[in-house]
Order: sequence, then C-alpha cells, then structure tokens
Amino acid sequence: MSTTKKIRSALISVYYKDNLEKIVQQLNQLGVTIYSTGGTQKFIESQGAEVSSVESLTSYPSILGGRVKTLHPKVFGGILTRRDNENDASQIKEYAIPEIDLVIVDLYPFEETVSSGADESDIIEKIDIGGISLIRAAAKNFKDVLVVASREQYTGLSDLLEKGSGATTIEQRREFAREAFNISSHYDSQIFGYFDQDQASSLKVSVRGSKKLRYGENPHQEGFFYGDFEKMFDQLWGKEISYNNLLDIDAAVGLINDFTATTFGILKHNNACGIASRENLTDAWKDALAGDPVSAFGGILVTNQVIDAATAEEMNKIFFEVSIAPGYDKDALEILKSKKNRIILVLKDGTLQRRNIRTVLNGFIGQDRDDKTEVPEELKVVTKEQPSEAQVADLLFANKLVKHTKSNAIVLVKNQQLVASGVGQTSRVDALEQAIAKATHFKFDLKGAVMASDAFFPFPDCVEIAYKAGITAVIQPGGSVRDQDSVDYCDQHGMSMVTTGFRHFKH
Repeated sequence: MSTTKKIRSALISVYYKDNLEKIVQQLNQLGVTIYSTGGTQKFIESQGAEVSSVESLTSYPSILGGRVKTLHPKVFGGILTRRDNENDASQIKEYAIPEIDLVIVDLYPFEETVSSGADESDIIEKIDIGGISLIRAAAKNFKDVLVVASREQYTGLSDLLEKGSGATTIEQRREFAREAFNISSHYDSQIFGYFDQDQASSLKVSVRGSKKLRYGENPHQEGFFYGDFEKMFDQLWGKEISYNNLLDIDAAVGLINDFTATTFGILKHNNACGIASRENLTDAWKDALAGDPVSAFGGILVTNQVIDAATAEEMNKIFFEVSIAPGYDKDALEILKSKKNRIILVLKDGTLQRRNIRTVLNGFIGQDRDDKTEVPEELKVVTKEQPSEAQVADLLFANKLVKHTKSNAIVLVKNQQLVASGVGQTSRVDALEQAIAKATHFKFDLKGAVMASDAFFPFPDCVEIAYKAGITAVIQPGGSVRDQDSVDYCDQHGMSMVTTGFRHFKH
C-alpha cells in the first residue's frame, strides 16, 4: 500500500482563528470534506467554504457548556481507523463512520490563563479535553492521518497542501505527529506544574523548541539551548551566542539583579573579576576594570544603566565578548559595533528561573535559586567594635558578590569596588591568600577594606591573615562551633565582624 495519502476529509476545531483563512480556502479548492464545531464552523462558513457540523455527524449536540463536543466514536473512529486493516474497514462501514484524513486543532490557552492571574475556576476551564484527545489520536495514527496541533504549523501545512496538491507522505505525517506530541506533552506538563505547585513531587521540565549551538563547553561536545532567549534579550550586534556565553550571561544577569545603584560588572568563567558602584557610569566602568584588567580580556560586561558614548569609548579600549545593558545611546552603539564579532545585548527582562536543576549520577537535583540578599537590619554585630555606616555598605556589597562567586570564596571590597576575590579554592585560607595576592599585584591598598566569606570560619586563621593585610571589617554567615575564636581575635585587634545567618555556597 502506498505511504502517500490524499486528504479527502478534515476535522477543524480551533481556539485561535487567525491565519486560518488560507488553509480553509485551499481545502475548499481541493474538494476536501470539512467537519467543524461551534465558532470554528461559523468562521469557515464566513470564508465561503462548505462545512458540516460535528453534531450532524454524531447526532449529538455540544453539551455541558461546550465541555463535550467531539468526544464520540464517529469522530475518533474516523481518525483512528487503520486504512490497511480489514476489520477496521468493516467496522467503520457498519457504523457509517467517515474516515478523517486531516485534523487541525489547537488547545485552550492554559499556560497563558495561569500567567494572567485568573482565578482557579477560569484556569480549570482552560484544561483542554477534546483537543488534546484529538491531537493524540491523530498523531498516533500518523500512518494515515495528518495532524496540525498549532497555528504555528499553518504555514508548513499550506506549503504542503500547495506542493502536494492535497497529498502527504509518511515522512511528512510523522514529522507533524512528532510536533503534535511535543505540544501535547508540554501542555500536560504545564497542567501538572500548576497542580503540583511547590510540592516538587516529580520533575517535569518542558520547553518547546531548541537552538543548536556551535558546540558545547568544548568543541568536541554538542551543545543546545532550550529556552526563549529573545524574551529576555534583543541582540543588536555580534556573532552567534555560544554555550559558554550563555553560562556567563546567566551569571551576569543574576549578579546585576542584586544591585540598584549605578553598577558595572565584568565576569569571566561565571565569576566577577571586576565590579563597582558609582554615581557616574563611566567611573563605575573604570573602577570595575581596575579590579582585574588582565582577567577582563574576553570578559562579559554587564550594567544596570543605559550605556552612553563616554562609557562606550572606554569600554572599546579592551577586547570583550559580550555587553549587557538595559539600553545604549545611539552614539554608544555605533562605537561598540566597531568590532564585528562583539555581542551586544539589551536586557529586556532579567527574570531568571525560580529553581536551579542539574544532572547528577543517573538523575537530577534541584533547589530554589539563591535570591537572598541581606539588608542592614539583618546583620548581627558580634564584636565590640561596631562597623561604620560606610563599612556596612561595603560589607553588604561584598556579601552580594561572594554569593555569586564559586566556593570556597573570599571577596575583598573597598569603597563599593571589588578589590580582589579568591575563587573556587579547596580551603578558605587559600581563597583569602589568593585574593590578597591578587590585590597586591594590582597595587590596591587593603587598609580599611572589608572581607566577605561565603561560609563560616572554622578557625581564626582567616581573620588573622585578613587583619595583617589591613582589613578592618568582616561579614560571614556564622554557625561554626568555634565562631568565638574568630570573634575574640577581632576584639583583640579592633576589627568589627557581623554575621548574617545565611550561607552562600556556590558549586
């Protein structure tokens, strides 16, 4: 039996009518028998096409306020009948069930209704029953039936009808079935997520569509992005974004989201190598760059302010991969576009996923995103020496940074500027010594600087090293059985220390 099938009959029942006109006209010109329901039937009639109601086929009206329209053997029998099965052919003949070769259906906008903040009764009514059943039935029987499960496929269907004169191949039907199951499984995942809420009883992550990247973390690895990048960003210039770019961009957005003052940050391998808050954006850029002008080479730049021409001129003096900002002055954009591969992004929506999910072993682990940002009222002064107002500001600045720095992490800050950080070390002492060495290399005076630690100090060695380097104030979570040892050292040397009660490991 030929795998090419001619479309002779179609069932159309859609929520969205836009862009359906051409399909209806093509089917009408091809002499296809069309069955439809309710508003869709009226729309098809308005296009001058012949259409039969599903009610005339089933001899049952739409009931229960439209909840039951197409759920009937004369509909599903016509879709699911196997054309090469003699028993199926005998039964549909016995019960006068017409074969249905094409199903065009979409689903009630459940996801959009939830996002709109509608009440539960409205949300429940947007759980599609008939549509999802029609999609699954038609997709299951793709050997004989073509299923179109979204208006996004109308262009493809129109091309297919035109080129094939109403005939479809098994390969085409299978491809449409694949997308139909993609749509239906995503729909069910969203419904489950609504009911499951924060119970996290099962992991169902569904993102329709993917983008193949040039490669993964390394050239020998394949890479893919599942998400809607264009929802968050407008790319104004530059080359295709890579896997590593995406990781850095995610880290940059997470970091800048924690700052309200005019701030400029520079990241490398997901960690800040320079960041500063200033009244003037150009000053913020210069002081961020001063934190580590070497690591800034090839970095990711991020700010929470529109970039002006003066700042762009300074940025343009170094090589960087990506610039992220809420906007760019016209002259600034022209300056930054002087390098053809430089990626220039406008951040439209900085909302990140509420949960982090990673693969481990033969499964996954998930956690809430660390969105805790400490405020002055939460700080507990544990030393005799009280930190000054300026020190508190620097301590909170440093604590924001250490939250976004790979553990074990130590961050040194002075005057709202990252002086240096110790990143991803196996001991806290190593992280501190790395930070001090880096600050010394770049000629920073650590006298009066503050130190932040992502976790508690098990011994007083870190505060001793910090004091000898000139550091005068410390912020840390606290919680060690030997906290008092570090507090005592600070008291003996006139240092102030505050605890937050919140650890900020990042692995």
